[in-house]
Amino acid sequence: MTDQSVQPATEPLSPTPGKPGEPPPAVVDVPDRNLPLVIVASAAVVLMLQWTQAVLIPFVIGVLVAYALDPFVSVLARLRIPRSIGAGIVVLVLVGVIGASAYALTDQAMQIVAQVPQAAQRIRDRVRHKDNRSGAIQQVQNAATELQKTAEAATQPTAAQARDEARDDASRGVTKVEIVEPAFDAQGYLYWGGMGLVGAAGQATVILFLVYFFLVTGDLYKRKIVKIAGPHLWQKKITVQILDEINGQIGSFIRVQVLTSALVGGATMLALWYFGVQQYVIWGLLAGIFNSIPYIGPILVSGGLAVIAFMQFNDVPRTLLVSGVAFAITSLEGYLLTPALMGRAARMNAVAIFVGLLFWSWIWGIWGAVLAVPMLMMIKAVCDHIEGLQPIGELLGE
Repeated sequence: MTDQSVQPATEPLSPTPGKPGEPPPAVVDVPDRNLPLVIVASAAVVLMLQWTQAVLIPFVIGVLVAYALDPFVSVLARLRIPRSIGAGIVVLVLVGVIGASAYALTDQAMQIVAQVPQAAQRIRDRVRHKDNRSGAIQQVQNAATELQKTAEAATQPTAAQARDEARDDASRGVTKVEIVEPAFDAQGYLYWGGMGLVGAAGQATVILFLVYFFLVTGDLYKRKIVKIAGPHLWQKKITVQILDEINGQIGSFIRVQVLTSALVGGATMLALWYFGVQQYVIWGLLAGIFNSIPYIGPILVSGGLAVIAFMQFNDVPRTLLVSGVAFAITSLEGYLLTPALMGRAARMNAVAIFVGLLFWSWIWGIWGAVLAVPMLMMIKAVCDHIEGLQPIGELLGE
């Protein structure tokens, strides 16, 4: 006789009900079988980014510069000027402005170079003055020197062994040569710095050509991407939304970044001029440029200005004042001005920006630090419109 109260084993067991009014317990489905494939694919992407950085970095910079210059080309296009001619005019104007600015600042740059020997002499004088004074550091150095002498005496061969080794070397015609390398090879650094400038000039030329071609093509690639997105209308709509979101966020970021960098550079120039810092124009421009690097940029600007102020004034309170004012300018811009100007859709939380800064700096070095924020913004815009990647966009968002 069969007991009808027993359910068949093939029926799924119902979840344990909770208290009335409470939702049922959530069940997390972890795709453990796909996890190794995801890890291998992520490692392959990282290696590809590192291996192709010589191509990807100029490409990304060209895209960003093209975003910044596209409004000017659009204005010329409304005046019935062909995009090929308008793009050429805009690129030539950009090159002219950069060249004229560099020529105008040549004298101040040469003054900075001329001050390097004096700064080095002052540093040597301070080091010698410190060495003449006995203290805890000097005692530690003396102790380390004595320990080194003791270790060398313990490891050196005896006099008889040394004579035997010298006799063997003389019989074989071997002459011992001791190579002493300089502690700092300034000429070598200058040589490789010059080679770096030549390489940077070549990359700048490539970037200018990329910018010109991007400006000439306009929205050609946007239409091509929408065309190959898929045969269905909903696929094309999602692709258009993603591209429009990327265009809007990158355009907003470029405008805000240029405006805030100009304000930081101008405010820093005025502050340095007020404090009497020499070559304040160049240092203000550097402050505006490094302002594009989140977190690290303001620290570099403040630390560099502290060194410059100390070498010029030789006064600690005045040095701290100059460095503190520069840090206050960049901090006010980062915490008040940029959040107010940037749209909420383009905002990202501080942890995501910092982690992204570490990641892209590891991948692409200094250029990775500069391009970290726009790269994260593009990734967030894509993830926000793809259902499977929306959790990543939520993690990046504010």
